[in-house]
Amino acid sequence: MKKIFSVFLICIFLTGSSLADEVLRGHAEKTDQIEQQLQKELFTGEVEELEKKDIINMTVSQVLDSNINVEGDEFFAEVTDDVKGDKGVIIPKGTIAHGRISQTVDPKKLGRSGWIALDFDYLVTPDGREIPIEGKMSTKMHPVAQTAKIIAQDVGYTVAGGAVGGFLALNWLGLEAAIASQGYTLAGGAAVGSAVGLGMALIRKGNDVLIAPGDEIRVKINTSVPLPVYKDTALKQHELFYPGLDIHISDIKHETDPFGEVNTITLTIMISNMSDKTFSGLDMALVNDYNSVFRPSIFGDTTLMFKQIHPGETFAGRVSFSVDNINRSFWLTFYDKRKGNALTKISIDNAYKNVSEKTKKKNRKLREKKTNFKKEEDLLNIQ
Repeated sequence: MKKIFSVFLICIFLTGSSLADEVLRGHAEKTDQIEQQLQKELFTGEVEELEKKDIINMTVSQVLDSNINVEGDEFFAEVTDDVKGDKGVIIPKGTIAHGRISQTVDPKKLGRSGWIALDFDYLVTPDGREIPIEGKMSTKMHPVAQTAKIIAQDVGYTVAGGAVGGFLALNWLGLEAAIASQGYTLAGGAAVGSAVGLGMALIRKGNDVLIAPGDEIRVKINTSVPLPVYKDTALKQHELFYPGLDIHISDIKHETDPFGEVNTITLTIMISNMSDKTFSGLDMALVNDYNSVFRPSIFGDTTLMFKQIHPGETFAGRVSFSVDNINRSFWLTFYDKRKGNALTKISIDNAYKNVSEKTKKKNRKLREKKTNFKKEEDLLNIQ
């Protein structure tokens, strides 16, 4: 009886093991199929190299301050422009980069500014892939450029000092003394002023460094990495459409506000309203990927802001939005004025792919203008 029972238990164990193996094998096969299907949907099957010395444009996710941060501090950044090879995009906008501060140097006398060096070790793409890289970025100026900048500033200090010295001599000793001494009092005053100016130049310190979200940094890649090429359809942002409301964005320009900050997005749009609702510029906003809402700017063309677009009407024109970070992803959004819910969301990233290369080049140049990352003095910090 015991033998029969033992044989029975062994049969059950073997049967159970084979069933478990089948379940695991089936699960693995299903997972592989899903993975293969995902690969087909995302990638073309082509492979490109992220090459050594390639440049990736990014913006940091938090403030990096040479006066606060120390070597070894971790941070994250976000890729602000698609990285393309000959066959297509290999690193899409929105990819997250992990980095550490590798070096910080305090400002020194003679006007030498501080600087920060950043190292990057991996990327995380929107589809969840982790890509090891070796990237570097530094705010340190080239020695020749830095010296030229310091000389120019110190000449300014010396000339200004000379002008002030001459002015004081003229005021203290009078015009008659200057004429009687054939101008030597002015020359002496200028010499004293120049000496004071030179002294200021010798003792003044350079600036601390501040890299803030929205500031674009350029990261140089020091390794070669083979990467799959994305399909265009895989990189399209999700959009929402309202029946009868057709919105076409033909141009997207990055501009400065009246204070010189690069924080304005100006859209050239055409609206055809064949829906059952009336819309105006007051029902419209730019919404970023953090769900921050930005209404039309009063510093741009305000025609659309106060215009009613009734059913059956069309409108063509420009509208501007002042935003907090021009490098984020945005959607042009129209709201139901009664309920407040979004009816239409048009991706600015999707539309930007069809903007002319001339406009894209101008936008890049404008964004790259702020490259010194100088930390301004806090006027409220009185010591």
